[in-house]
Amino acid sequence: MDTTEDYDVDPDAEEFDENSDFVTFDMAGERYAFPMRRVQEIIRMPTVVKVPLGPPSLEGLANLRGRVLPVVSLRRCCAMEPTGHDETTRVIVVDGGVPLGFVVDRVSSVISIDPQQMEDADSVQATVNSDVLVGVIKSGEGEMTTVLDVDRLIGSQFARLTDKRGGRDIPATRLADEFDAEADLDDTLELVSFAVEGQEYALPIDQVQEIVQAPESVSHVPNADGRVLGVIDLRGRLLPVVSLRQVFGLPVTPLEPQNRIVVVSIGGGVVGVVMDTVREVLRVPHQLVAPLPSVVAGEGRKSEVESVCRLEDGKRLVSVLSVNRMFDSPEVRNEIADYRREDEPDMSDERGDDVDDDGRGDEELFVVFRLDGEEYAVDVDTVQEIIRVPEALIRVPKSYDFVEGLVNLRGTVLPVVDLRTRLGLGRTERDERQRIVVLIIGGVRTGFIVDSVAEVARVGRNVLEPAPELSAEQARVVSRVANLPEQQRMLLLVQVDQLLAAEQADQAAELCMDADDDALVGV
Repeated sequence: MDTTEDYDVDPDAEEFDENSDFVTFDMAGERYAFPMRRVQEIIRMPTVVKVPLGPPSLEGLANLRGRVLPVVSLRRCCAMEPTGHDETTRVIVVDGGVPLGFVVDRVSSVISIDPQQMEDADSVQATVNSDVLVGVIKSGEGEMTTVLDVDRLIGSQFARLTDKRGGRDIPATRLADEFDAEADLDDTLELVSFAVEGQEYALPIDQVQEIVQAPESVSHVPNADGRVLGVIDLRGRLLPVVSLRQVFGLPVTPLEPQNRIVVVSIGGGVVGVVMDTVREVLRVPHQLVAPLPSVVAGEGRKSEVESVCRLEDGKRLVSVLSVNRMFDSPEVRNEIADYRREDEPDMSDERGDDVDDDGRGDEELFVVFRLDGEEYAVDVDTVQEIIRVPEALIRVPKSYDFVEGLVNLRGTVLPVVDLRTRLGLGRTERDERQRIVVLIIGGVRTGFIVDSVAEVARVGRNVLEPAPELSAEQARVVSRVANLPEQQRMLLLVQVDQLLAAEQADQAAELCMDADDDALVGV
């Protein structure tokens, strides 16, 4: 059979005897088979998303026509030496209660046999564990084909899949129920900071709808206001894009991969603002925020800057912008209104009872970050702030291996965890792209080091689905996936309150209480 083509196998084909029809394949020079009634289809090796905390045999998750498919190395399941993939590598998709793909070296053929050709597994010497064998097919030429038991293979590696015959309910856990931080939050200003021409600015986070990576180009609009670069498609709607460099009278540079578009609300519409880079999410005490001095603001048109944050004892100044002042031009506002979707609700109108108070509707908002080349996401409501990794951390003896140390965050002791290590991924050298995502777990602020923060993304609830339960810990930590085949992306959604076990969270709290504040000054 020509292995350059994919196979479509009908698992419900009643004309075949279930004991006599098999899909045969090769691994490590040996011939094996699955009962054909258990095989749904055979596909080429897809692109997979690696999942932490899963069994060693798991290669990752793939998108199969909009469906999340766990992909497993059959060599590893059978304790064979792993090998690389090539043009002959195939994935056999089987019915294991939920679809599961087994990676094999090469698919040979579909065969029908006389039941007398099948011998019991106990009567032959096999190269794999007899517990996962159904039997052996002997041909007239003396060749043997080992028939594997699909259910035992799945059970030996993925016991949780055998216990589940469909999706599971995901509890809508909210960390706000686990701690009392309302008074603290009321006394802070929440900001998203970014850089333009080397200067640091910020916008109030309640004015930011989401942050997306800039595309390679935008569609230019004839006769548009000079500050409007053009429009882009954002999940089916036209988004006008404005250059903040142009707003500030700076040279407009070509879009680059590090550029981000901050989507803000204005006048009932939305507009994307191009920033050089997005830096951090900040929570700044109000006493560190001061109005822009009148002598700086000048007369006439109001400045785009409405206040200034004094951080790091005044060594770091962040200018807080006003969206309304940035777009005080009637021409720009009209331009934005022209491209507003007709069916998009006017945010300036009163909301009806059937509209969510947060304005998200059928979407959820996530902070997306990267670890080991894959994209993860956490609910934006669970993120306290995002900060740069300091040059030095206070090391803590006799703590968990994933605890990197402690840092002073504006007078508060913050334990810092290497999220790569916590999720069983390899450590990496520190670099400028890494960030600390500050979350609250068990009432304690805890920082998690990630490779980089990508964006704040709105994701439709229709593309969210339970993650396959491949191990107990993975099922707790990576609870859902956002399957985005049109973008060729899959986001692994992290359940924040499961990142640290109860005893680990307790130790983090003890570290904070026992830390010597004087030793942390200046970190």
